[in-house]
Amino acid sequence: QVQLVESGGGLVQAGGSLRLSCAASGSIFSINAMGWYRQAPGKQRELVASITSDGSTNYADSVRGRFTISRDNAKNTMDLQMNSLKPEDTAVYYCKARLWGRERAAGPLRLFETWGQGTQVTVSS
Repeated sequence: QVQLVESGGGLVQAGGSLRLSCAASGSIFSINAMGWYRQAPGKQRELVASITSDGSTNYADSVRGRFTISRDNAKNTMDLQMNSLKPEDTAVYYCKARLWGRERAAGPLRLFETWGQGTQVTVSS
């Protein structure tokens, strides 16, 4: 009943920019924290950036100063502006939300986490 859909991935040269978007839909009462994660081949999924409902942000050291996370609480969307991209940023990027909602149409209102399906970002050198 709750879906996160990412968009905006693609292929870009080193030094270029991309903007990722994540849209949440379904039976949502409110969204607490949202975040972007990434997973490169052979590596564990890692946190890239996160943002709370009041706009407090947190960034991985590897992206601080290059990436900017933002969200629109009214639209249940979240963006990640990625500048000065490096080949090591290549990965599948996932959005995650911690929210109050219903996982099933007739299910109870509860707090849970859900993930999007991921979008590929490839940075060529």
